[in-house]
Amino acid sequence: MSKSPTVYERIIAHVFIARYRDGDAQVTFDRADITGAADELNLRTPRNLGDVIYTFRYRNPLPGIILDKAPKGKSWVIMPMGNAKYAFVAMSFTNITPNPRLAETKIPDATPGIIARYALSDEQALLARLRYNRLVDIFTGVTCHSLQNHLRTNISGIGQIETDEIYVGVNAEGEHFVFPVQAKAGRDVISVVQIAQDLELCAARSPALNARSIAVQFMTPA
Repeated sequence: MSKSPTVYERIIAHVFIARYRDGDAQVTFDRADITGAADELNLRTPRNLGDVIYTFRYRNPLPGIILDKAPKGKSWVIMPMGNAKYAFVAMSFTNITPNPRLAETKIPDATPGIIARYALSDEQALLARLRYNRLVDIFTGVTCHSLQNHLRTNISGIGQIETDEIYVGVNAEGEHFVFPVQAKAGRDVISVVQIAQDLELCAARSPALNARSIAVQFMTPA
């Protein structure tokens, strides 16, 4: 038996179908459409409208009725288009997942035990390991320092974004870099939406630095 669609699935499908026209590769909507869809479907309006967007960006696949409308070889992602404005955009590459076939680089864990023990979330634990083991330095070959974590700001044409951590660094040739880091734990996935937002952040806030976006995620040992 197929399971019944969730409230979020019914709402997001209604929003999409109301706006979609045959052949569209981009379907725009705003937060008011989420409220309107809930009213039209006689559903309770979600308390956190942003959670509807977050769910289908990073946790769950979009409903099949939406996926079936994507152009051949592409899938939909929900991109920001300004404050409380969004668009379903058809893209050939949507999520970033760890590749278990890549070779491992073994590094002794230098994370202080008390930090590992009292980290308040898996995401915080992941960022702490990145920081204390200087994994950004090792991965990039650039001497790096954490500048700020959980940076939340507004970018023109995008709206509010949040980056888990920002590193800055310098290489042996004296080039300066900025590395925005996105970290995910559990069943959350890293979407290309976050990578695009991070690069826009760097272009707006640090245009003189070479920007390289980094995504990190725990992997289950083989």
